[in-house]
Amino acid sequence: MTDVHTPEQRSRNMAAIRDRNTKPEMRVRLLLHSLGFRFRLHRKDLPGKPDIILPKYRTAVFVHGCFWHCHACRWGAVTPKTRPEFWEEKRGGNVTRDQANKEALEATGWRVLTVWECETRQPNALLRALGPLIG
Repeated sequence: MTDVHTPEQRSRNMAAIRDRNTKPEMRVRLLLHSLGFRFRLHRKDLPGKPDIILPKYRTAVFVHGCFWHCHACRWGAVTPKTRPEFWEEKRGGNVTRDQANKEALEATGWRVLTVWECETRQPNALLRALGPLIG
């Protein structure tokens, strides 16, 4: 099956995908701030540049997109029909890198939480995902 977009349109679409300040990340930040937590963003000196860092609690929070990081939900289970081998390698590499970053952070004494994009869509699911932090 051919792509419905021209290569230029596809390139523009892919370039518009952000890695910071995404809607799911903003939802997590808004909730944490409303609960009284203060945090830092995207510390470059930590493995994986976590999206949210709570230094007081020595906790790093990653907000992962379900598609890009192969979450076991309906959005993460989608495999594009165009160039499936490329996408399998790309997304598999993301999962491998995520695990390595998590292990590196934990080895230095950080607690790591992963919040999935699908969890940010429902307030109760988001609270459950942040449960270890909130208590």
